[in-house]
Amino acid sequence: MVYVVDATEPLNGLQRVHERVSGVKYFLEHHFGFFYILTNAPMKENIKCSHEGLYLARCRVGDIQSTTWQNIFYPGKDTCIQDVDIFNGHLVLFLNKDGFPMICSIDLPINVECKHQMLIEDLNPWFFPIPSNSCSVEPGSNLDFMSSVYRVVLSSPVIPDVIIDYDMARRTFSIVQQEEVLGAPSNARSRSSGYELDTLQHRGIEKDAKDKNVELERWKDFSSTYCCERKEVISHDGIQVPLTILYSPKAWKSSQSPGILHGYGAYGEVLDKSWRADRLSLLDRGWVIAFADVRGGGGDDHSWHKTGNGLFKQNSIHDFVSCGKYLIDEGYVQRDQLSAIGVSAGCLLIGAALNMYPNLFRAAILKVPFLDILNSLLDPSLPLTMLDYEEFGNPGIKSEFECISSYCPYKNIRPRGCHPSVLVTASFNDSRVGVWEAAKWVAKVRDSACSSCSRSVILKTNMSGGHFGEGGRYIQCEELAYDYAFLVKAMGVDMN
Repeated sequence: MVYVVDATEPLNGLQRVHERVSGVKYFLEHHFGFFYILTNAPMKENIKCSHEGLYLARCRVGDIQSTTWQNIFYPGKDTCIQDVDIFNGHLVLFLNKDGFPMICSIDLPINVECKHQMLIEDLNPWFFPIPSNSCSVEPGSNLDFMSSVYRVVLSSPVIPDVIIDYDMARRTFSIVQQEEVLGAPSNARSRSSGYELDTLQHRGIEKDAKDKNVELERWKDFSSTYCCERKEVISHDGIQVPLTILYSPKAWKSSQSPGILHGYGAYGEVLDKSWRADRLSLLDRGWVIAFADVRGGGGDDHSWHKTGNGLFKQNSIHDFVSCGKYLIDEGYVQRDQLSAIGVSAGCLLIGAALNMYPNLFRAAILKVPFLDILNSLLDPSLPLTMLDYEEFGNPGIKSEFECISSYCPYKNIRPRGCHPSVLVTASFNDSRVGVWEAAKWVAKVRDSACSSCSRSVILKTNMSGGHFGEGGRYIQCEELAYDYAFLVKAMGVDMN
């Protein structure tokens, strides 16, 4: 529920924006007597639109509790609004079009009376030039309301983090800084603004006339050394699941390379695919690293999350398994050399996949894992139980109990069968996922698996860290080195 306070008369108390309605979201920004509202509330009867995601509305400050909000515009086809930011002279929108991130600015104030449905293009937006293969777009520190410069951090599996300032008034951009990569290949290419602007046309966006006069800017791109591909994998029900595949064409060998498949698929969160220099040591030795954007996580629109949570959680698991099979069937990864990595709720996805298809994966790493979902959701005294009812379901309801029980990793461990090698890391002071979940899951797997497999399931507990581990660069390096050492040994890979 959202409340506002009049800064000129703060003692007048809080004013509620709207009564609470299940499933309805409101995000407010104030701008000179108007509230700009990002919401998915039902639209006015006289405007027809089939879009179920977020749209932008506006109202005067005094009319905030009325039902006559002015609908400014709706996302276009295959586009959804992710977030909004507002400044003195510009409105910034974070968008997702066909699975690719986009940012645009619109000049303020918006002097329109929306008597018919409008699209973003009707308001003369400036789409920020960004690389076509950029998988991560994050806002920087933009605290000055009067500024016309918007700072963004761009990153992808082949582009080290680069900080860019976009001048929304002049519609130009400049590179502030890019992360240096020590020991990186010397043949990294420098991409120019001309290349980046051309990528806009591939997304169905016309180039702005001012963009042609942009100062020549360059940033390092390792796509000539490491190949980053985006594939669409057909899942069990015919839905196409995005799969990002990263490898070195020089070191990779078809159907002979080991691979790692990352997954999360919960809370509508997009899987992190930003640049990480630590991957280079694996890529240079022929490893394949893939990222499965399964349902339940963030996607092209908000339905991607809804079709992978609650009663539809099985879709996430089948999506992940389909991506694993694709990597093997298409020759990216050797048949007995595929591993999986999950964190927190992502371990629910991987734990269920290991139960259903134990022969698909050679090894797995489960970090601060959420594995005993059924018993955890049956305990209302745990801090996140009530909040997780919306994401995974309420086991107090019979149909939802049966659904959760059908895929719960702890409940569905296969008796007297072979099990992949697994490294489970837990934190004693974890306030989100109890340390006992990892301990009891490991104990049950060891008890149920055959004698040879039971020895390959390892529990590593951090007695001082929390859900996000311990801080410090060197500690994180040690943890990562341990993870990689486990994978190399479990998969029997020669790293020489």
